[in-house]
Amino acid sequence: MKVKNIVWFNEIGKEDINIVGGKGANLGEMTSSGIPVPYGFVVTARAYQDFIGSQGVERKIRDYLKNLDHKNPKNLESTARLIQKTILQAIMPDLLAKEIMHAYLDLYQKAFKSKNVISKLNTAVKQPFVAIRSSATAEDLPGASFAGQQDTYLNVRGEVNVVKKVQEAWASLFTPRAIFYRAEQKFDHLKVSLAAVVQLMVNSDTSGVMFTLDPVNNDKNTIIIESIYGLGELIVQGTVTPDTYLVDKKTLEIKSKNISLQTIYLTKHHDQNKEIKLTRDKGSKQKISDQIIIKLAKLGQTLEKHYYYPQDVEWAVENGQIYIVQTRPITTIKDKTTTDKNEKEASVKDLSSMKLLLKGDPASPGIKSGPVIILKSAKEIGKVKTGDVLVTEQTNPDFVPAMKRAVAIVTERGGRTSHAAIVSRELGIPAIVGTTNATKTLKNGMVVTVNGIKGEVYQGAYTPAASAIVQSVYGTNKTAHLKTATKIYVNLATPNRVAEVSKMNADGIGLLRAEFMIADIGTHP
Repeated sequence: MKVKNIVWFNEIGKEDINIVGGKGANLGEMTSSGIPVPYGFVVTARAYQDFIGSQGVERKIRDYLKNLDHKNPKNLESTARLIQKTILQAIMPDLLAKEIMHAYLDLYQKAFKSKNVISKLNTAVKQPFVAIRSSATAEDLPGASFAGQQDTYLNVRGEVNVVKKVQEAWASLFTPRAIFYRAEQKFDHLKVSLAAVVQLMVNSDTSGVMFTLDPVNNDKNTIIIESIYGLGELIVQGTVTPDTYLVDKKTLEIKSKNISLQTIYLTKHHDQNKEIKLTRDKGSKQKISDQIIIKLAKLGQTLEKHYYYPQDVEWAVENGQIYIVQTRPITTIKDKTTTDKNEKEASVKDLSSMKLLLKGDPASPGIKSGPVIILKSAKEIGKVKTGDVLVTEQTNPDFVPAMKRAVAIVTERGGRTSHAAIVSRELGIPAIVGTTNATKTLKNGMVVTVNGIKGEVYQGAYTPAASAIVQSVYGTNKTAHLKTATKIYVNLATPNRVAEVSKMNADGIGLLRAEFMIADIGTHP
């Protein structure tokens, strides 16, 4: 397609990531496929590139990045601040600003004509409430989610405010957490562009996240749905612990429900987003009906079938109508091996004699021990040393540098689809979420063992007495090598795991994922 500054959802599809970013491409793809998506348009990556090029911003960004030491928190913070200030102080070209304003003022009329958008949304026809959502050209990739790296703005109204928030979204491409994540993933900062999605706002009665497989144990026959009252920001951030429903993917039977107490919800109050307290009676009830659960599961089936890959789906419900506001591939699927069973059996046997301190929701598998370090906010991430067990109320993308040093994560809030859970699975470290009073029960310096398989925290260090097979596969017993008649090869999904995989007692690599290698380069071949 010819690259423009503004494109509408029905004009784009999944092949247009380099034009509208991962989020924009998937919203366009779903719109064309008849999935109920709130309508909108995208300010393309080209508009961003023209903006930073014509204003001399790119040259300044390049100069600031020359002195970047992303592992030095103070250097990272100051570099990010300088770059963001430069972007925000630059003047958006009049022509582009007018294009954005006109598209916004035409949005409701175009949405009304769109075949799959319900006209109940946003009755203020001329100036509807919209969400401004960042959509980077390197995000929602199979090997790197870039979860929460750029900013989202909810309940924005008025053409001047929309233009302002688009520019703020561009600046959010250079938050400290976004710079750090790209540096760790070896993406060139100036080869990643940002498109801005402008989408009709769903003032959610309930919202949540759906995984079309269980991300903790890779069970492909289970759909996991998590739900809360109000807007979905609180579930992604892990601010509240959601309800969790497990649905059999084949029969659509609800296998289990875990109802959590929700004390606050986020909603539109006049023209602002406001956190409102919930009564204990309402907060302790099931957040969505069984009927909605089944409808969501059916949509999950449809999306997985369409993309040929398990999906991480964000959804919202307003006045009984389900809307899908994002889908992307699940980034943390790992190959299952026979050691899964052995590790689980070993964990039951070897931990049975240890004192159980806490129980929560398993979010990322594995068993690790280390001293506790309790963080009250992301400002304290410098306290975490390599080998610590990070304990906090909840994590957000600003915690990632500390999470990379930790051997395990324990949070008081959040579910299996929260930031802490997703990033821990990406990092391959055990994590437990929704452990009430973890910051009060555990003490700094206390040595604990985190069992991410069962969602349990034990007092003391774990000394595995695993079988020789487990030791051989993981390379912990250097002298043992299990000889087999058939050579055993491994799948190397992502190149950044080559050092870890090389320590395994396998006979070689049988499969390399070329698309992941290309994604890591960040440039189309």
